Amino acid sequence: MSERDEFGAFLLGFLVGGLTGAVASLLLAPQSGESTRTLLKEKAIELGDQVNVSVDDARAHAETITADARTRSEAILAEARERADEIAKQARTSVEDLQKRGQVVLEEQRAKVTETLKKQANSADGDGAGA
Repeated sequence: MSERDEFGAFLLGFLVGGLTGAVASLLLAPQSGESTRTLLKEKAIELGDQVNVSVDDARAHAETITADARTRSEAILAEARERADEIAKQARTSVEDLQKRGQVVLEEQRAKVTETLKKQANSADGDGAGA
């Protein structure tokens, strides 16, 4: 933003300086009315050309800044997408790991319950046979 302000200040100073120089040269140079009008016309054309050059330079500068900003934003967006993909992949891996651990714990608990039920069934059979 400061580059734009500096360039705008430069452009304004350039135009004011050009106009001031043109007026000073007209006032200090003793010439006839015809010569003064011709000189004014030439200076106006010259100043117009200088303004056109300055505008073209400003436009080129703005295009360069815009292209640079676009390139930077595309790079940031690509990096953000990569990071999001990494996070999603890590999340999927974590979910899969948790599912596997949960399945192992479930099988262990199922085996313990089955074993406990078998012991109880055997103990109940043993109690009924001895009576």
